[in-house]
Amino acid sequence: MSHSVSRRSALRLAGGAIAVAAAATAGTAVPSHAAARSRQGPGAGRRVESLVGRLTLDEKISLLHGATDPKSLGQAGYVPGVPRLGIPPLRLADGPAGVRVAARATALPAPVLLAAAFDPALARRYGQVIGREGRALQQDVLLSPMVNLIRTPYAGRNFETFGEDPLLAADLVSEEIKGIQGEGLIATVKHFALNNQEKDRTKVDVRADERTMHETELRGFEAAVAAGTGAVMGAYNKVNGTFACENKELLSDILRERWGFEGWVMTDWYAQHSTVAALAAGLDMEMPDDAYFGAVLKRAVRDGSVPEPQVDRSVRRILGVMERFGLLDASRPPRPERDPDAGATVALDVAKAGATLLRNAHRTLPLTGSAARSVAVIGPTGRQPFVSGGGSAHVVPDHADSPLDAITARAGREAEVTYAVGEDLYGKPIPRSRLTPGFDPEGQKVAAGKEWTYDGTLTPAEPDEWTLVLHYSGERPKVELDDVELYPPRPGVGEYFSGGLIAAAPDGLNVRRATRNLTPAGHRLKITAKGGDRGQTFRLRRITGATRAADVAEAVRTARGSHTVVLFAYEDATEGQDRTTVALPGHQEELIQAVTAANPRTTVVLNTSSATSMPWLERTAAVLQMYYPGQEGAAATAAVLFGDCDPGGRLTQSFPVDDDLHPMAGDPRRYPGVDGVEEYSEGVLVGYRWYDAEGVRPLFPFGHGLSYTTFAYADLAVRQVGRGVDVSFTVRNTGRREGVTVPQVYVGPSPDLRLTQAERLLGGYRRLTLRPGERRRVTVHVDRRTLSAWDVKRHDWRLGTGRRSFRVGTSARDMKLSATTVVKGAGA
Repeated sequence: MSHSVSRRSALRLAGGAIAVAAAATAGTAVPSHAAARSRQGPGAGRRVESLVGRLTLDEKISLLHGATDPKSLGQAGYVPGVPRLGIPPLRLADGPAGVRVAARATALPAPVLLAAAFDPALARRYGQVIGREGRALQQDVLLSPMVNLIRTPYAGRNFETFGEDPLLAADLVSEEIKGIQGEGLIATVKHFALNNQEKDRTKVDVRADERTMHETELRGFEAAVAAGTGAVMGAYNKVNGTFACENKELLSDILRERWGFEGWVMTDWYAQHSTVAALAAGLDMEMPDDAYFGAVLKRAVRDGSVPEPQVDRSVRRILGVMERFGLLDASRPPRPERDPDAGATVALDVAKAGATLLRNAHRTLPLTGSAARSVAVIGPTGRQPFVSGGGSAHVVPDHADSPLDAITARAGREAEVTYAVGEDLYGKPIPRSRLTPGFDPEGQKVAAGKEWTYDGTLTPAEPDEWTLVLHYSGERPKVELDDVELYPPRPGVGEYFSGGLIAAAPDGLNVRRATRNLTPAGHRLKITAKGGDRGQTFRLRRITGATRAADVAEAVRTARGSHTVVLFAYEDATEGQDRTTVALPGHQEELIQAVTAANPRTTVVLNTSSATSMPWLERTAAVLQMYYPGQEGAAATAAVLFGDCDPGGRLTQSFPVDDDLHPMAGDPRRYPGVDGVEEYSEGVLVGYRWYDAEGVRPLFPFGHGLSYTTFAYADLAVRQVGRGVDVSFTVRNTGRREGVTVPQVYVGPSPDLRLTQAERLLGGYRRLTLRPGERRRVTVHVDRRTLSAWDVKRHDWRLGTGRRSFRVGTSARDMKLSATTVVKGAGA
């Protein structure tokens, strides 16, 4: 499915009511109460202008930066408002996979799992849950969705976004925003722009040419503007030499002049670097404090370096959006109550729809008969539910069941389900005999206002690699081994952002790890733990080569004792840091090899953020990609394993074979950058387009995913219609059960464009659910934008005319049908 995004506005419309009317005409998301008010005429615009005229300079500036919330709900940001004029405060919450506050909320599957469903209608339902819950939890602005493309498999926030293809990302972000804002919550598309990695994100200078930007990264942002997003968040990084939050080309020339954006632009947290340049470039709001848009801005206005009309412009933009959403008068409907059951239903639907079956040798799945009556569950995330990634995407879920419990319940009373951890994440108790003087490292309690200290010796029984695992409930204890601190403060946001799985023990205690090679000679161990205001509990555990070997041996015994193995593997990603490899972390590869050698009927379930290498692939019976599946992930995983639903997901990113065979491999200028500069030298050849151009075979291609049934494709017809091309074909379910297929239309290059072009690019798609024997005629429209390339001389789009190929496939590498037609400029 595809859509057209808006072109440059013919008129720069001012005023809240007019902006709402323009958005409604374009099919954008407007709350029902705001749409009704827009029909009342220009009163809303007059209200905003009246407020701007009555505000003092101090009051205007107070609307342009964050502050401390006197009644914080644990959200990310707060703007106090102006009570004397009836301007309410704004509360801004993170929320890529659910509303992130201190209270419980529906923990939805990660956006990358939503994207795998290839279903824009589902993206709207996803947004509706977040929109309703955001309002119910007293929030006004959602700091989401994220639409940056997956460019490198290492990026720590790949799970927060939609994939590597610009068209798919544009479709999904548009519908999610309509869902969010249709419930009355202001959406914020982020991070504008080219924020495709976490490493050096606050300082790296991303260099990309004009065509690359418009044909890849910017398409999703343009779609978000067309959908009526109320706010845009500027990125941390520089773009072509200038920080994104003071980049006039981005914030004014493209965002406002070309796309006609009427909302406000805020910084990412602490992403601002100037006052005069940022405001002039088009930035409106500094978050989360007032380092540049507070007293410094006031002085700049007073001394004339900032014209006050520039301040008024930003205030007008913010108030205009607030007016559009009914925040400036009494017309806004009361806040709804949360509906946890409805949220859980959508969370389950998304997790099942995005579940992606990568391998299924000998029809191992679904589990039936004897395979379903004797099951060994192995792996830490088999027992400990992996709900979400770390950082600003982490949500406090209503609940999260264990996959082990869900599989046990689904298998039934007559089945035997066993469990082995395989790869320990949280450590085992350190024997007292290894500590001199001895103390209980399993549950030390420190009373409020007190301090507990230890100065002794840790003596291992034999030379070994030890991972010392610290669990704590309050201020992190200081632990020194041989006079070196094991858990020093992490640089930057690393101290606050950590993974969604390994950062907390099952009982909620915080967790830190440090690995050292130890000898029986003994090591000095010093601990200082403070009780703080509330007291705390801490424990110190260990993972060693010996404990790992014992865990693997237990997993092998468990695997041998069962007909079927379901092995859960994980990779824990978070905002603030990138991965260093596409391989599974820890010793999981060795675990998989040992278990598959013991029982070849092993299905590996992946709870990972992004692409994963699989040197063990051919030894497995099946591989199911579940990403971070949210609070209903256990139920969804069990439903797919036992065949209660078809695995409906398809990959939205190419999986490389290993760290040496992907678009960033071997070129540090592309990633992570050299001397602070990163070059998007791959140009428009992002993702699967690069694999095609370089002749590199991925482990799994973009669009790949298997079904429990089979499909046949036939009768392809291609014809130019209006401003695009219609591609029609027939799909038939040739199997014995209902199933899902996602036919994808790929477009070949234009002979009339003397430019580097992709061998094929995604032109459209359709998610289909067909009963056994059912046949359906499908038409996928490929729009003019997808058929066009960016002309750097005209600074505009140019249609790619001439004879072009149109292929229908089930992935970027598996084509079923092919035809050509001549694309003509006239009437297109």
